Amino acid sequence: MVFSTRRRILQGAGLGSLTGLWPFAASGARKTGRDVYGELGIRPLINFQGTYTTIGASKQAPELFEAQSEAARHYVVLEELQDAIGRRISELIGCEDAMVSTGAAGAIAIGTYACVAGDDPKNIRQLPDVSGMKSEVVIQTIHRNGYDHAVRTAGVKIVEVEGAEQLEKAINENTAMIYMLGGTTGDWAWKDREHVEVSDVLAIAKPSGVPVMVDAANMLPPWKNIQELAAIGVDLICVSGGKHISGPQCSGLLAGRKDLIQAAWLNSNPHSNSSGRAMKVGREEMVALWLAVERYAKFDFKAIDKESRKQADWLESEIKKIRGLRTSRVPFERTRRVHRVVVEWDEAELGITTRQLREQLLEGEPRIAVAGNPQQGVQFTVFMNDPGDERLAARRMREIFAAA
Repeated sequence: MVFSTRRRILQGAGLGSLTGLWPFAASGARKTGRDVYGELGIRPLINFQGTYTTIGASKQAPELFEAQSEAARHYVVLEELQDAIGRRISELIGCEDAMVSTGAAGAIAIGTYACVAGDDPKNIRQLPDVSGMKSEVVIQTIHRNGYDHAVRTAGVKIVEVEGAEQLEKAINENTAMIYMLGGTTGDWAWKDREHVEVSDVLAIAKPSGVPVMVDAANMLPPWKNIQELAAIGVDLICVSGGKHISGPQCSGLLAGRKDLIQAAWLNSNPHSNSSGRAMKVGREEMVALWLAVERYAKFDFKAIDKESRKQADWLESEIKKIRGLRTSRVPFERTRRVHRVVVEWDEAELGITTRQLREQLLEGEPRIAVAGNPQQGVQFTVFMNDPGDERLAARRMREIFAAA
């Protein structure tokens, strides 16, 4: 039902021509084979929430499925495959080496193991017992986040710092690594807090030989953000493969210094008795992510942003026409442009709460997922949408508030 509705809107609005420009367009409309979700009694949804893992993060590029299927038909030496793909991807990034991981969080974990245990078999087996190893990871307080749990799986002590002076003083003979966010949702507000930029962190860390890991999961698009991290000498870069890149949802990238990438490989699948053994990456994911990155590196990101802005502008203009609704836009993040339309209203006057609206959007036809707004209301994140999604969203908003 969602797919046929989208097709009618695309045809009626003359938007079919956008599919050549928009790399994610209509990827969900190509329905073939079994209706696996229908058999399970599950209805797919339209994503205005963002690239959240809980709802699938993104749609995998359709052209990757055949390559995954071909990869699954043959046995292969994983080390040879990982090395070959690592070379291809590192060339696209401009770094020494790279490897496919289980998402950005998997990259963070095995990258940390590499910085703590290195390539020493004894140390690798001993983790997360860090006795006799460098056992501290320095993180700026503003960069603490739920995903740094992946760092803590190495058994290290987290040392929080505020500002450049504390960062420099925190580095000692026990410092295994510095972990930081390259960017994240809402980081436009970092200017109001003490934050040390990547280049300044590198200047502090390099003389002591302490590796710097950047969690770059929220730095895409554009691709040049990752290339710039490599160009300034970041030791380890962690990227999600299943979000804006549109590779397999379970995939990620760890890129950077060759010695650290090789150590991360030894600390991970397929090597038994390593902390990363459980983070298994299959040959199918390796092949698909390699091809997804090659595809992604060629995108016209200005054209993609132009289309997202066009969709967001249209959606906002239509929502403004609904009685009692107020709209605004969330500021862009520091390293990427994400168009977020905020919708607010007087809940008592209109007789509908934020929770009720989100439930009705998610339970209706088509199902639509939106993000909550910190104060009141909702956010429509227009980021990786098919042309026509904004028209479905506007229609549902009119229906819901007309009945309120």
